[in-house]
Amino acid sequence: MEAAAGQRRGTGVSAVLADLQLPAAGASLPARAEEWLGHFIEAPAAALVVGEVAVLLAGVIARFAFNSPIPWADELASILFLWLACLGAAVALRRGTHMRTTALVSRFSPRVQAWAEVLAIALPCLWLVLLIVPMADYARDEWVVQTPALNWPNTVRAAAVPVGSALMAAIALLRLARRSIADVAGVALAIAAMAGVMYVGSDWLQSIGNWNLFIFFALLLGVSVLAGVPIAFCFGMATVAFLLTTTSTPLSVVSGRIDEGMSSLILLAVPLFILLGHLVEMTGMAKAMVDFLASLLGHVRGGLNFVLLGAMLLVSGISGAKTADMAAVAPVLLPEMKKRGNHEGELISLLAASGAMAETIPPSLVLITIGSVAGLSISALFTGGILPGVVLAVLLAVLARFRSAEVVQGLKRAPMSVVARTFLVAFPALLLPVVIRSAVVEGVATATEVSTIGIAYAVLAGLFVYRRFDWRRVYPMLVDTAALSGAILFIIGTATGMSWALTQSGFSHSLAQLMTSVPGGKYGFLMISIAAFVVLGSVLEGIPAMVLFAPLLFPVARAVGVHEVHYAMVVILAMGIGLFAPPFGLGYYAACTIGRVHPDQAMRRIWPYLGALLAGLLIVAFVPWFSTGLLAR
Repeated sequence: MEAAAGQRRGTGVSAVLADLQLPAAGASLPARAEEWLGHFIEAPAAALVVGEVAVLLAGVIARFAFNSPIPWADELASILFLWLACLGAAVALRRGTHMRTTALVSRFSPRVQAWAEVLAIALPCLWLVLLIVPMADYARDEWVVQTPALNWPNTVRAAAVPVGSALMAAIALLRLARRSIADVAGVALAIAAMAGVMYVGSDWLQSIGNWNLFIFFALLLGVSVLAGVPIAFCFGMATVAFLLTTTSTPLSVVSGRIDEGMSSLILLAVPLFILLGHLVEMTGMAKAMVDFLASLLGHVRGGLNFVLLGAMLLVSGISGAKTADMAAVAPVLLPEMKKRGNHEGELISLLAASGAMAETIPPSLVLITIGSVAGLSISALFTGGILPGVVLAVLLAVLARFRSAEVVQGLKRAPMSVVARTFLVAFPALLLPVVIRSAVVEGVATATEVSTIGIAYAVLAGLFVYRRFDWRRVYPMLVDTAALSGAILFIIGTATGMSWALTQSGFSHSLAQLMTSVPGGKYGFLMISIAAFVVLGSVLEGIPAMVLFAPLLFPVARAVGVHEVHYAMVVILAMGIGLFAPPFGLGYYAACTIGRVHPDQAMRRIWPYLGALLAGLLIVAFVPWFSTGLLAR
């Protein structure tokens, strides 16, 4: 789930450190410096997105069309990708797309909220300052390692981590300079006091063994998340505090784990599918699909509810990002649904539920992420994710039919000529998910590369079929892609470091022993996993939760006899329910923001939809065929 920039305060989701407004004339020196620095970072980040697409697409064309693979394509793509991730994380810090939750903080007084905002700047700044030198040392040590194809020193790639971190530290310091001196001093004293307590109590923390994990990775992490600190930095700070207080491990190890977490070739698909989602919306492909579905079903009671669910299934299979899905579908459908008498809270409830429903529809970014961290086949996950999404869609459709308040008197079935016309218009858009899946199945491209084929297809369709391609939006789209990608990948990097620390402590072994001893065998294990990931999805969001716990829990799933693809579907759907469940689920507030409806309007109406999702999840959990039945085909 992605935290959208510009979301209004008080909704439970907030931008990281500020909104997207540029400083007005006469702004302070720190504000002007931050604006200049932002432009300095955004241009190369946008260029890296273009370079990534070009390199991967060239590799696909050379291999498939000319049977002459480019030996250095993947290597160059990997180098560009790490730079894109690190510069994108810096852009995200400035633009407000790092994931955080303010559901609790927003309930307090403005004074407490002001302190929380300073803490959300100061804690990341402290973490970055602590790691700048170790990160630079790590990058320098990589000089002796040569890349296999290009024969470049690996420092060329590894330097992205300290450079990106230095830029983020500069942005955070400029933000602090714009805050009240009293607030900054108060937060600094509080952080110093906490650090002092940990330093004085380090001997005791070491003496209690793995119980200290609760203090760092439950108490400290939980408090910082609920205080509104960006989740990626919460992971990083908890890890650094644990290592400094209870071990002698050098912090350069953290830099190595961040590099490792952000460098997986599978994750190359993340920015490319995000860009594809932007293109699908800009070129009118999403609207064409919605118009076709509306011509088929718009005349029946609850018909537009069915259209919404069908559109989310189709668009999810293209963009791979839930916020992009909802933003593409909601503006087209919600106004007409309101005109037909539906309560706006009911519409937002259905929109949020459909976002959770589509979490497993390929090419979901969560599928790609879980495949990367758990070592699973992306193709198998893409295949296994289809039927679970359909199961949930059917249950939601039945519920939406009975809860619909649409007034359809006077509405006539669209003539077949209209249906045929809208189908012809939508056909190129409807073909895109087929092209993406076929390219992977037929071996034209890998799951990582296939997004470039989708991007090329969307560009051509926008230019020559739909004749909608706004060149003025291209640069902002590229910057948005870099920012959102950086936010996602930086979380994966810091969560990888945290997962490594937990593994080194022996926690993973203890967790495996505990989970395998649960009564009920594999189904008892699945029920506990469902409960855990509903909570984790609500508090940590999907991708961080997956990165942190997938490496720990998938070996346990194998040990108790649960198929890996089946387990992936269960935990992804459980996480999706938590992600879209109030009062903490960020996806719920994102749906409210996109639909421009106050969260209170939907708070009481969403529970039946969440109940339908839970029923569907239990069906998927207890009938593994829905997840694995298509794998052998």
